[in-house]
Amino acid sequence: MTLSYPYIFLLAVSLSMDAFAVSISAGISMQRADRKEALRIALAFGIFQAVMPTIGFFGASSFYNYISKVDHWIAFILLAFIGGKMIVEAYKKGDECEVFPDGLSNRHLLILAIATSIDALAAGVGLSILSTEILIPVLLIGLTTFLFSFFGFTFGIRLGCRFGNRMEMIGGTVLILIGLKVLLGDLFGN
Repeated sequence: MTLSYPYIFLLAVSLSMDAFAVSISAGISMQRADRKEALRIALAFGIFQAVMPTIGFFGASSFYNYISKVDHWIAFILLAFIGGKMIVEAYKKGDECEVFPDGLSNRHLLILAIATSIDALAAGVGLSILSTEILIPVLLIGLTTFLFSFFGFTFGIRLGCRFGNRMEMIGGTVLILIGLKVLLGDLFGN
């Protein structure tokens, strides 16, 4: 069965929403324009969003049955940790507008990329069950996530100092809420 392009595009957009929200939050904490950092974040999120459905597709039910029992907890813990850290750091800074010249550490970027792409693993399993091809969906998911993340990050930068650390607190809260949505959605059924 081959999925239609509109369906694949909707899948790609829906999978990229978490990365988009996280990218906005990362841009807020960056608080200065940095195209290199925007590309770094967009590439990390795009690659992970493309790799995870590929793993899900080829690992199919045996791998997903193992991870599906804890995937919502993993996503929740990772997103809550990063979101909580953002809130605490924003609170500590008070009203000063701090610039982070080095951007996100590689460790934090890896954690965020994994946390926002776990749902793509399940999408890959779904694509396998539908017996569809994987190449076009994976490319579209990766590209869509890349674009959403890049523009989300640059949008977040624009919000940065104009609205002070309140935006960083809101960004951290959004990460925690996304994690909660994933957790509650899996525990109580979407």
